[in-house]
Amino acid sequence: MPRLSLRLIGVLAVATAVPAFAAQPASHPLRTIDVATTTQPSFDRFIVTYRNDGDALAATQTASVALSRMTFASAKGARLAPPTVTHLRKLAIGSRVLKLSRKLDANETAAFLARMAADPAVKSIVPDRMRQAVRDFRADDVVTPDDEYYAKDQWHLRAPDGTPDTDLAVPNQGGANLPGAWSLADGDGITVAVVDTGITQHPDLDTSLADAGYDFITDAFVSGRASDGRAPGGWDTGDWTTEAPWSDSCQPEPSSWHGTHVAGTIAELTNNGLGMAGVASRAKVLPVRVLGHCGGYDSDIADGIVWAAGGHVDGVPDNTHPAQVINMSLGGQGQCVPDDPMAQAIAAANARGAVVVVAAGNSGDDSAYYSPASCPGAITVASVGITSRLAFYSNYGKPVAIAGPGGGIYANDGTSGSPVTSGFVYQAINGGETVPAEPTYGGYAGTSQATPHVAGTVALMQSARLAAGQPLMTPAAVVSALKQTAHKPKVPFPTATPAGAGIVDATAAVKLALLGDNYTPELTNGGLLTNVASYAGTSLYYQIDVPAGAKSLVIRTFGGSGDVTLQVKVGARPADGAYDYVSAHAGNAESVVLARPAAGTYFLRVLGVKDAPNLSVQASFVAP
Repeated sequence: MPRLSLRLIGVLAVATAVPAFAAQPASHPLRTIDVATTTQPSFDRFIVTYRNDGDALAATQTASVALSRMTFASAKGARLAPPTVTHLRKLAIGSRVLKLSRKLDANETAAFLARMAADPAVKSIVPDRMRQAVRDFRADDVVTPDDEYYAKDQWHLRAPDGTPDTDLAVPNQGGANLPGAWSLADGDGITVAVVDTGITQHPDLDTSLADAGYDFITDAFVSGRASDGRAPGGWDTGDWTTEAPWSDSCQPEPSSWHGTHVAGTIAELTNNGLGMAGVASRAKVLPVRVLGHCGGYDSDIADGIVWAAGGHVDGVPDNTHPAQVINMSLGGQGQCVPDDPMAQAIAAANARGAVVVVAAGNSGDDSAYYSPASCPGAITVASVGITSRLAFYSNYGKPVAIAGPGGGIYANDGTSGSPVTSGFVYQAINGGETVPAEPTYGGYAGTSQATPHVAGTVALMQSARLAAGQPLMTPAAVVSALKQTAHKPKVPFPTATPAGAGIVDATAAVKLALLGDNYTPELTNGGLLTNVASYAGTSLYYQIDVPAGAKSLVIRTFGGSGDVTLQVKVGARPADGAYDYVSAHAGNAESVVLARPAAGTYFLRVLGVKDAPNLSVQASFVAP
């Protein structure tokens, strides 16, 4: 195996274009670089869905008529002819992509959308927005990697058991808890599509499906090719920009190698004596390139989603390796409603059984106003740091299903200061400033990094079921299992910025995937479960191992509203009429207190009498 240098590349990996922060050596101040605003003020491409789809000529005529009824003027007030319309292609979801001969400003865009929407033949029309991943930033530290980097730097994969991190002795409360999951599954038999910038060669990555992937970028500037059109292969040729052709979309930046880093989190080779570990090391990564110079268009991303899941896209060979999981660490502003092209593409992928996992975004804002974060059918992921605190940059809100470790950048996951090693997620990357160069490793931070931890966990869940001869879980069952098994953050998410059910727990999720209704979460001594949702007529089960010689055991529920009954049984789950201890009072304050309990596994049943949405559950014993 070649020896690779570890170049620390600290990044705030944005799913949306927001200011980014670079991890710098201690002797250097923090750089803040404006990666353009999240608002795209002008458009020349639009996605139109017709009620009764005709041919390309009819599509362009509809738009041409709408433009002809508008008034266009130069900056000096001179009347201008309306832009001409070109039909680019028909999407896999049936919509049409139209391109105008020049960009429309914000007011012109609004007027054009209104005129088109008023046409009875038009079902919907949206701008073909540019979505972006992050650009990379480099620090000067260089060290030699080996297997020890899992233990030293990859806090994000380890158990959130309070073990101090080696950087600043910060207790790890934000890890994804992979060690237990790896004893049950490794991702074998599952394909994960990384819809991103593509992938680069790296000795710590399995790139065997790179040639089977596809480059869906149609615009020549965005792809970096000499002419418009898509191309076979999912390789990342670089996404740097030196002179942006449209200043409202991007700024000059070096290549990010974003897709390589995301792929590393999902499936970096593990136990190979080299570099870092990945979540699901034997899963296959199918790279689908949709982001290039300045980002990527919604229309290309939508086709990439459908194709990744095994759907047909005109002009592209069918995918011979359909993905069971799709990771999208990308996005931008805009609400995603069910008839939005991105939502339709995700629905098509879900219908084929593919689980779609997306980044919430890095604007510190409500994810309801970002796409694909707000798309129905997507599992939207927020970001936490090593302390389990919601990262200051992470989007939040109702669309978020769960959080994952994405890095907090600063000490103790604060909002300012000097970047620290434990503030980033470390994986494989490329060292080239523009085109691919030497393979290396680097640290990124963002919801882009939190997302592949969840996608990789889904790959483990499905892989475990394959190995056990069980059918794959549906997308709806997967999200339910992830929420049910999420571990509660040590630093609770603020009520003003909710971020889903908690932090992804890979070990618990894989166990639930295998055991189904027989899965019983394990409680830690004194650990407090908060925000537990109990519903009338349903049961929640937990278990705790009590050692010999324990002096006392207290099991209790409390808090919130509603009414529950607490049942306890030693050695097996309680059932109706079959329990050793019970507490049944009006309300949620139930408790079972035992002096000198016998050693064994104590099973708890929380039986809902009335809905109790904000319940707390705790089991504590005094050790011998």
